[in-house]
Amino acid sequence: MATAAVMSYSSTQTEARQASQASQVYLNSRLANGGLNRSNPTPFTVPEINIAASFSSSLEDRKGIAVQIHEACTTSGFFHITGHGVSEEIRQAILALAKRYLKDVPRSKKEAIHVRNSKYLRGYEPADYTYVNPGDWEAEDAAPETKEGFNWGYEAGLDPTGGDGQYRELDGEDVNGNLWPSEEDVPGFYEIIKAYYGEVLGLARHLFRLFALSLDLPEEYFDPMMTHPGGIARLLYYPAPSNPQPLDPKQKDKEIGLGAHSDYECFTILLCSTAPGLEILSPDDQWIPAPAVKGSFIINVADFLMRWTNGVYKSTVHRVVNRTRDERYSVPFFFSINYDQMVETLPSCVSADNPSKYPPIKAGEYVLERLRATARDE
Repeated sequence: MATAAVMSYSSTQTEARQASQASQVYLNSRLANGGLNRSNPTPFTVPEINIAASFSSSLEDRKGIAVQIHEACTTSGFFHITGHGVSEEIRQAILALAKRYLKDVPRSKKEAIHVRNSKYLRGYEPADYTYVNPGDWEAEDAAPETKEGFNWGYEAGLDPTGGDGQYRELDGEDVNGNLWPSEEDVPGFYEIIKAYYGEVLGLARHLFRLFALSLDLPEEYFDPMMTHPGGIARLLYYPAPSNPQPLDPKQKDKEIGLGAHSDYECFTILLCSTAPGLEILSPDDQWIPAPAVKGSFIINVADFLMRWTNGVYKSTVHRVVNRTRDERYSVPFFFSINYDQMVETLPSCVSADNPSKYPPIKAGEYVLERLRATARDE
C-alpha cells in the first residue's frame, strides 16, 4: 500500500513538473508576438459584473450571474465584480498595511522572514529575489522587477469556519508554512491580515459555487474541495518609476513592476490601490491597460482552472507596469482547492469531440512547481 502511494505521488509530481514546463513554453510563445501591431485587432474588454444577485435565495438569480461569469471566462479571462459584500473599511485597511510594512519597516527587520527561509516562498520577498516569469532569469535584456512583497497562505486561524483540521501544505506536509513579522515591528499586522483574509476567503468560496453553476455542474460541486483550501495571498508594493513611460508596443519597458505571467491556481481576487498598472495581453497579443472600477475586485482565471476545464476557461497573460508618478499597492488572493486533492478534467468539459487533454494531477504539487521556478537559485 505504501509503495502504491509513493508511486502515485511520484507520477503526479512528474506531471506537475511537466505542466509547469508546458506553461512556460506557452507563455514564451505568446510573448514572442507580444505588442506587435495588428491591422484589425479584436475588441478586448474587461466586463463588470455586479454579483449582488448571487447572494439571493433564488437559484435563477444565481444562475443569471453564473451566465455572465461564463461569458467572461471564455473570452477575456478577466472581469470586475461589484456588489461583493467585502467591506470598504477592511479593503482600505489591508492596502494601508501593505504601505506600512513594505515601505516603512526597515529591510533589516524584514530580512528575518525572507522567503529564502521558506520552501513555500512565504514571508518577505525583495524585488531582486524572484522573476514571476522564470524565462526572465535567462534573458539578457530582462528588466528587473521593482515589486516588493509579503506572501502568506491558508492557516486554520485565518479561516472564519475554523477549517476541518486537515490542511496540508503544497508538498503534502502537515505543517503551517507561514512566516509572520513580530507584533513589535508591525503592530496589528496579523489581526488586519486575518480580518481581510477571512472576508475574501468567504467570497472565494461563494465565487466557486458560481463557477460550478457556470460550468453546468451542481452548485455544491466544489464544496468538499474547499474545506481546507489553498489560498496564497500577497501584499505588493510597486514604487513610482524613475522615468514613467506611456505604453508603446514599439518600445521595450526598462522598468517592470511584475513581469508577464499567468496565475497558477484556480482564480485570483485582486484588490488594487488607485494607481493603475495592470496590463492584459489580448488574444491579438496586444497589451491592454485594465480599466479601474471603483469599489471592485478584479477576478481572473488561472492556469489550474484552465487545465481543469480542459481549456474552456481562459487563463490570460498579464503584467504590472507602473506608468504613473504614484506608488501602487495591491493585494492578490490566489484561490485554489485543498492542496491534497487529486484533480481530473471536469465532466462537463469532456465530450467525444473534446476528450481530456490532461492527466490527473495533485493541486498543491502543481502550484509548488510553478513557484519554485520563479525564485533565484542560491
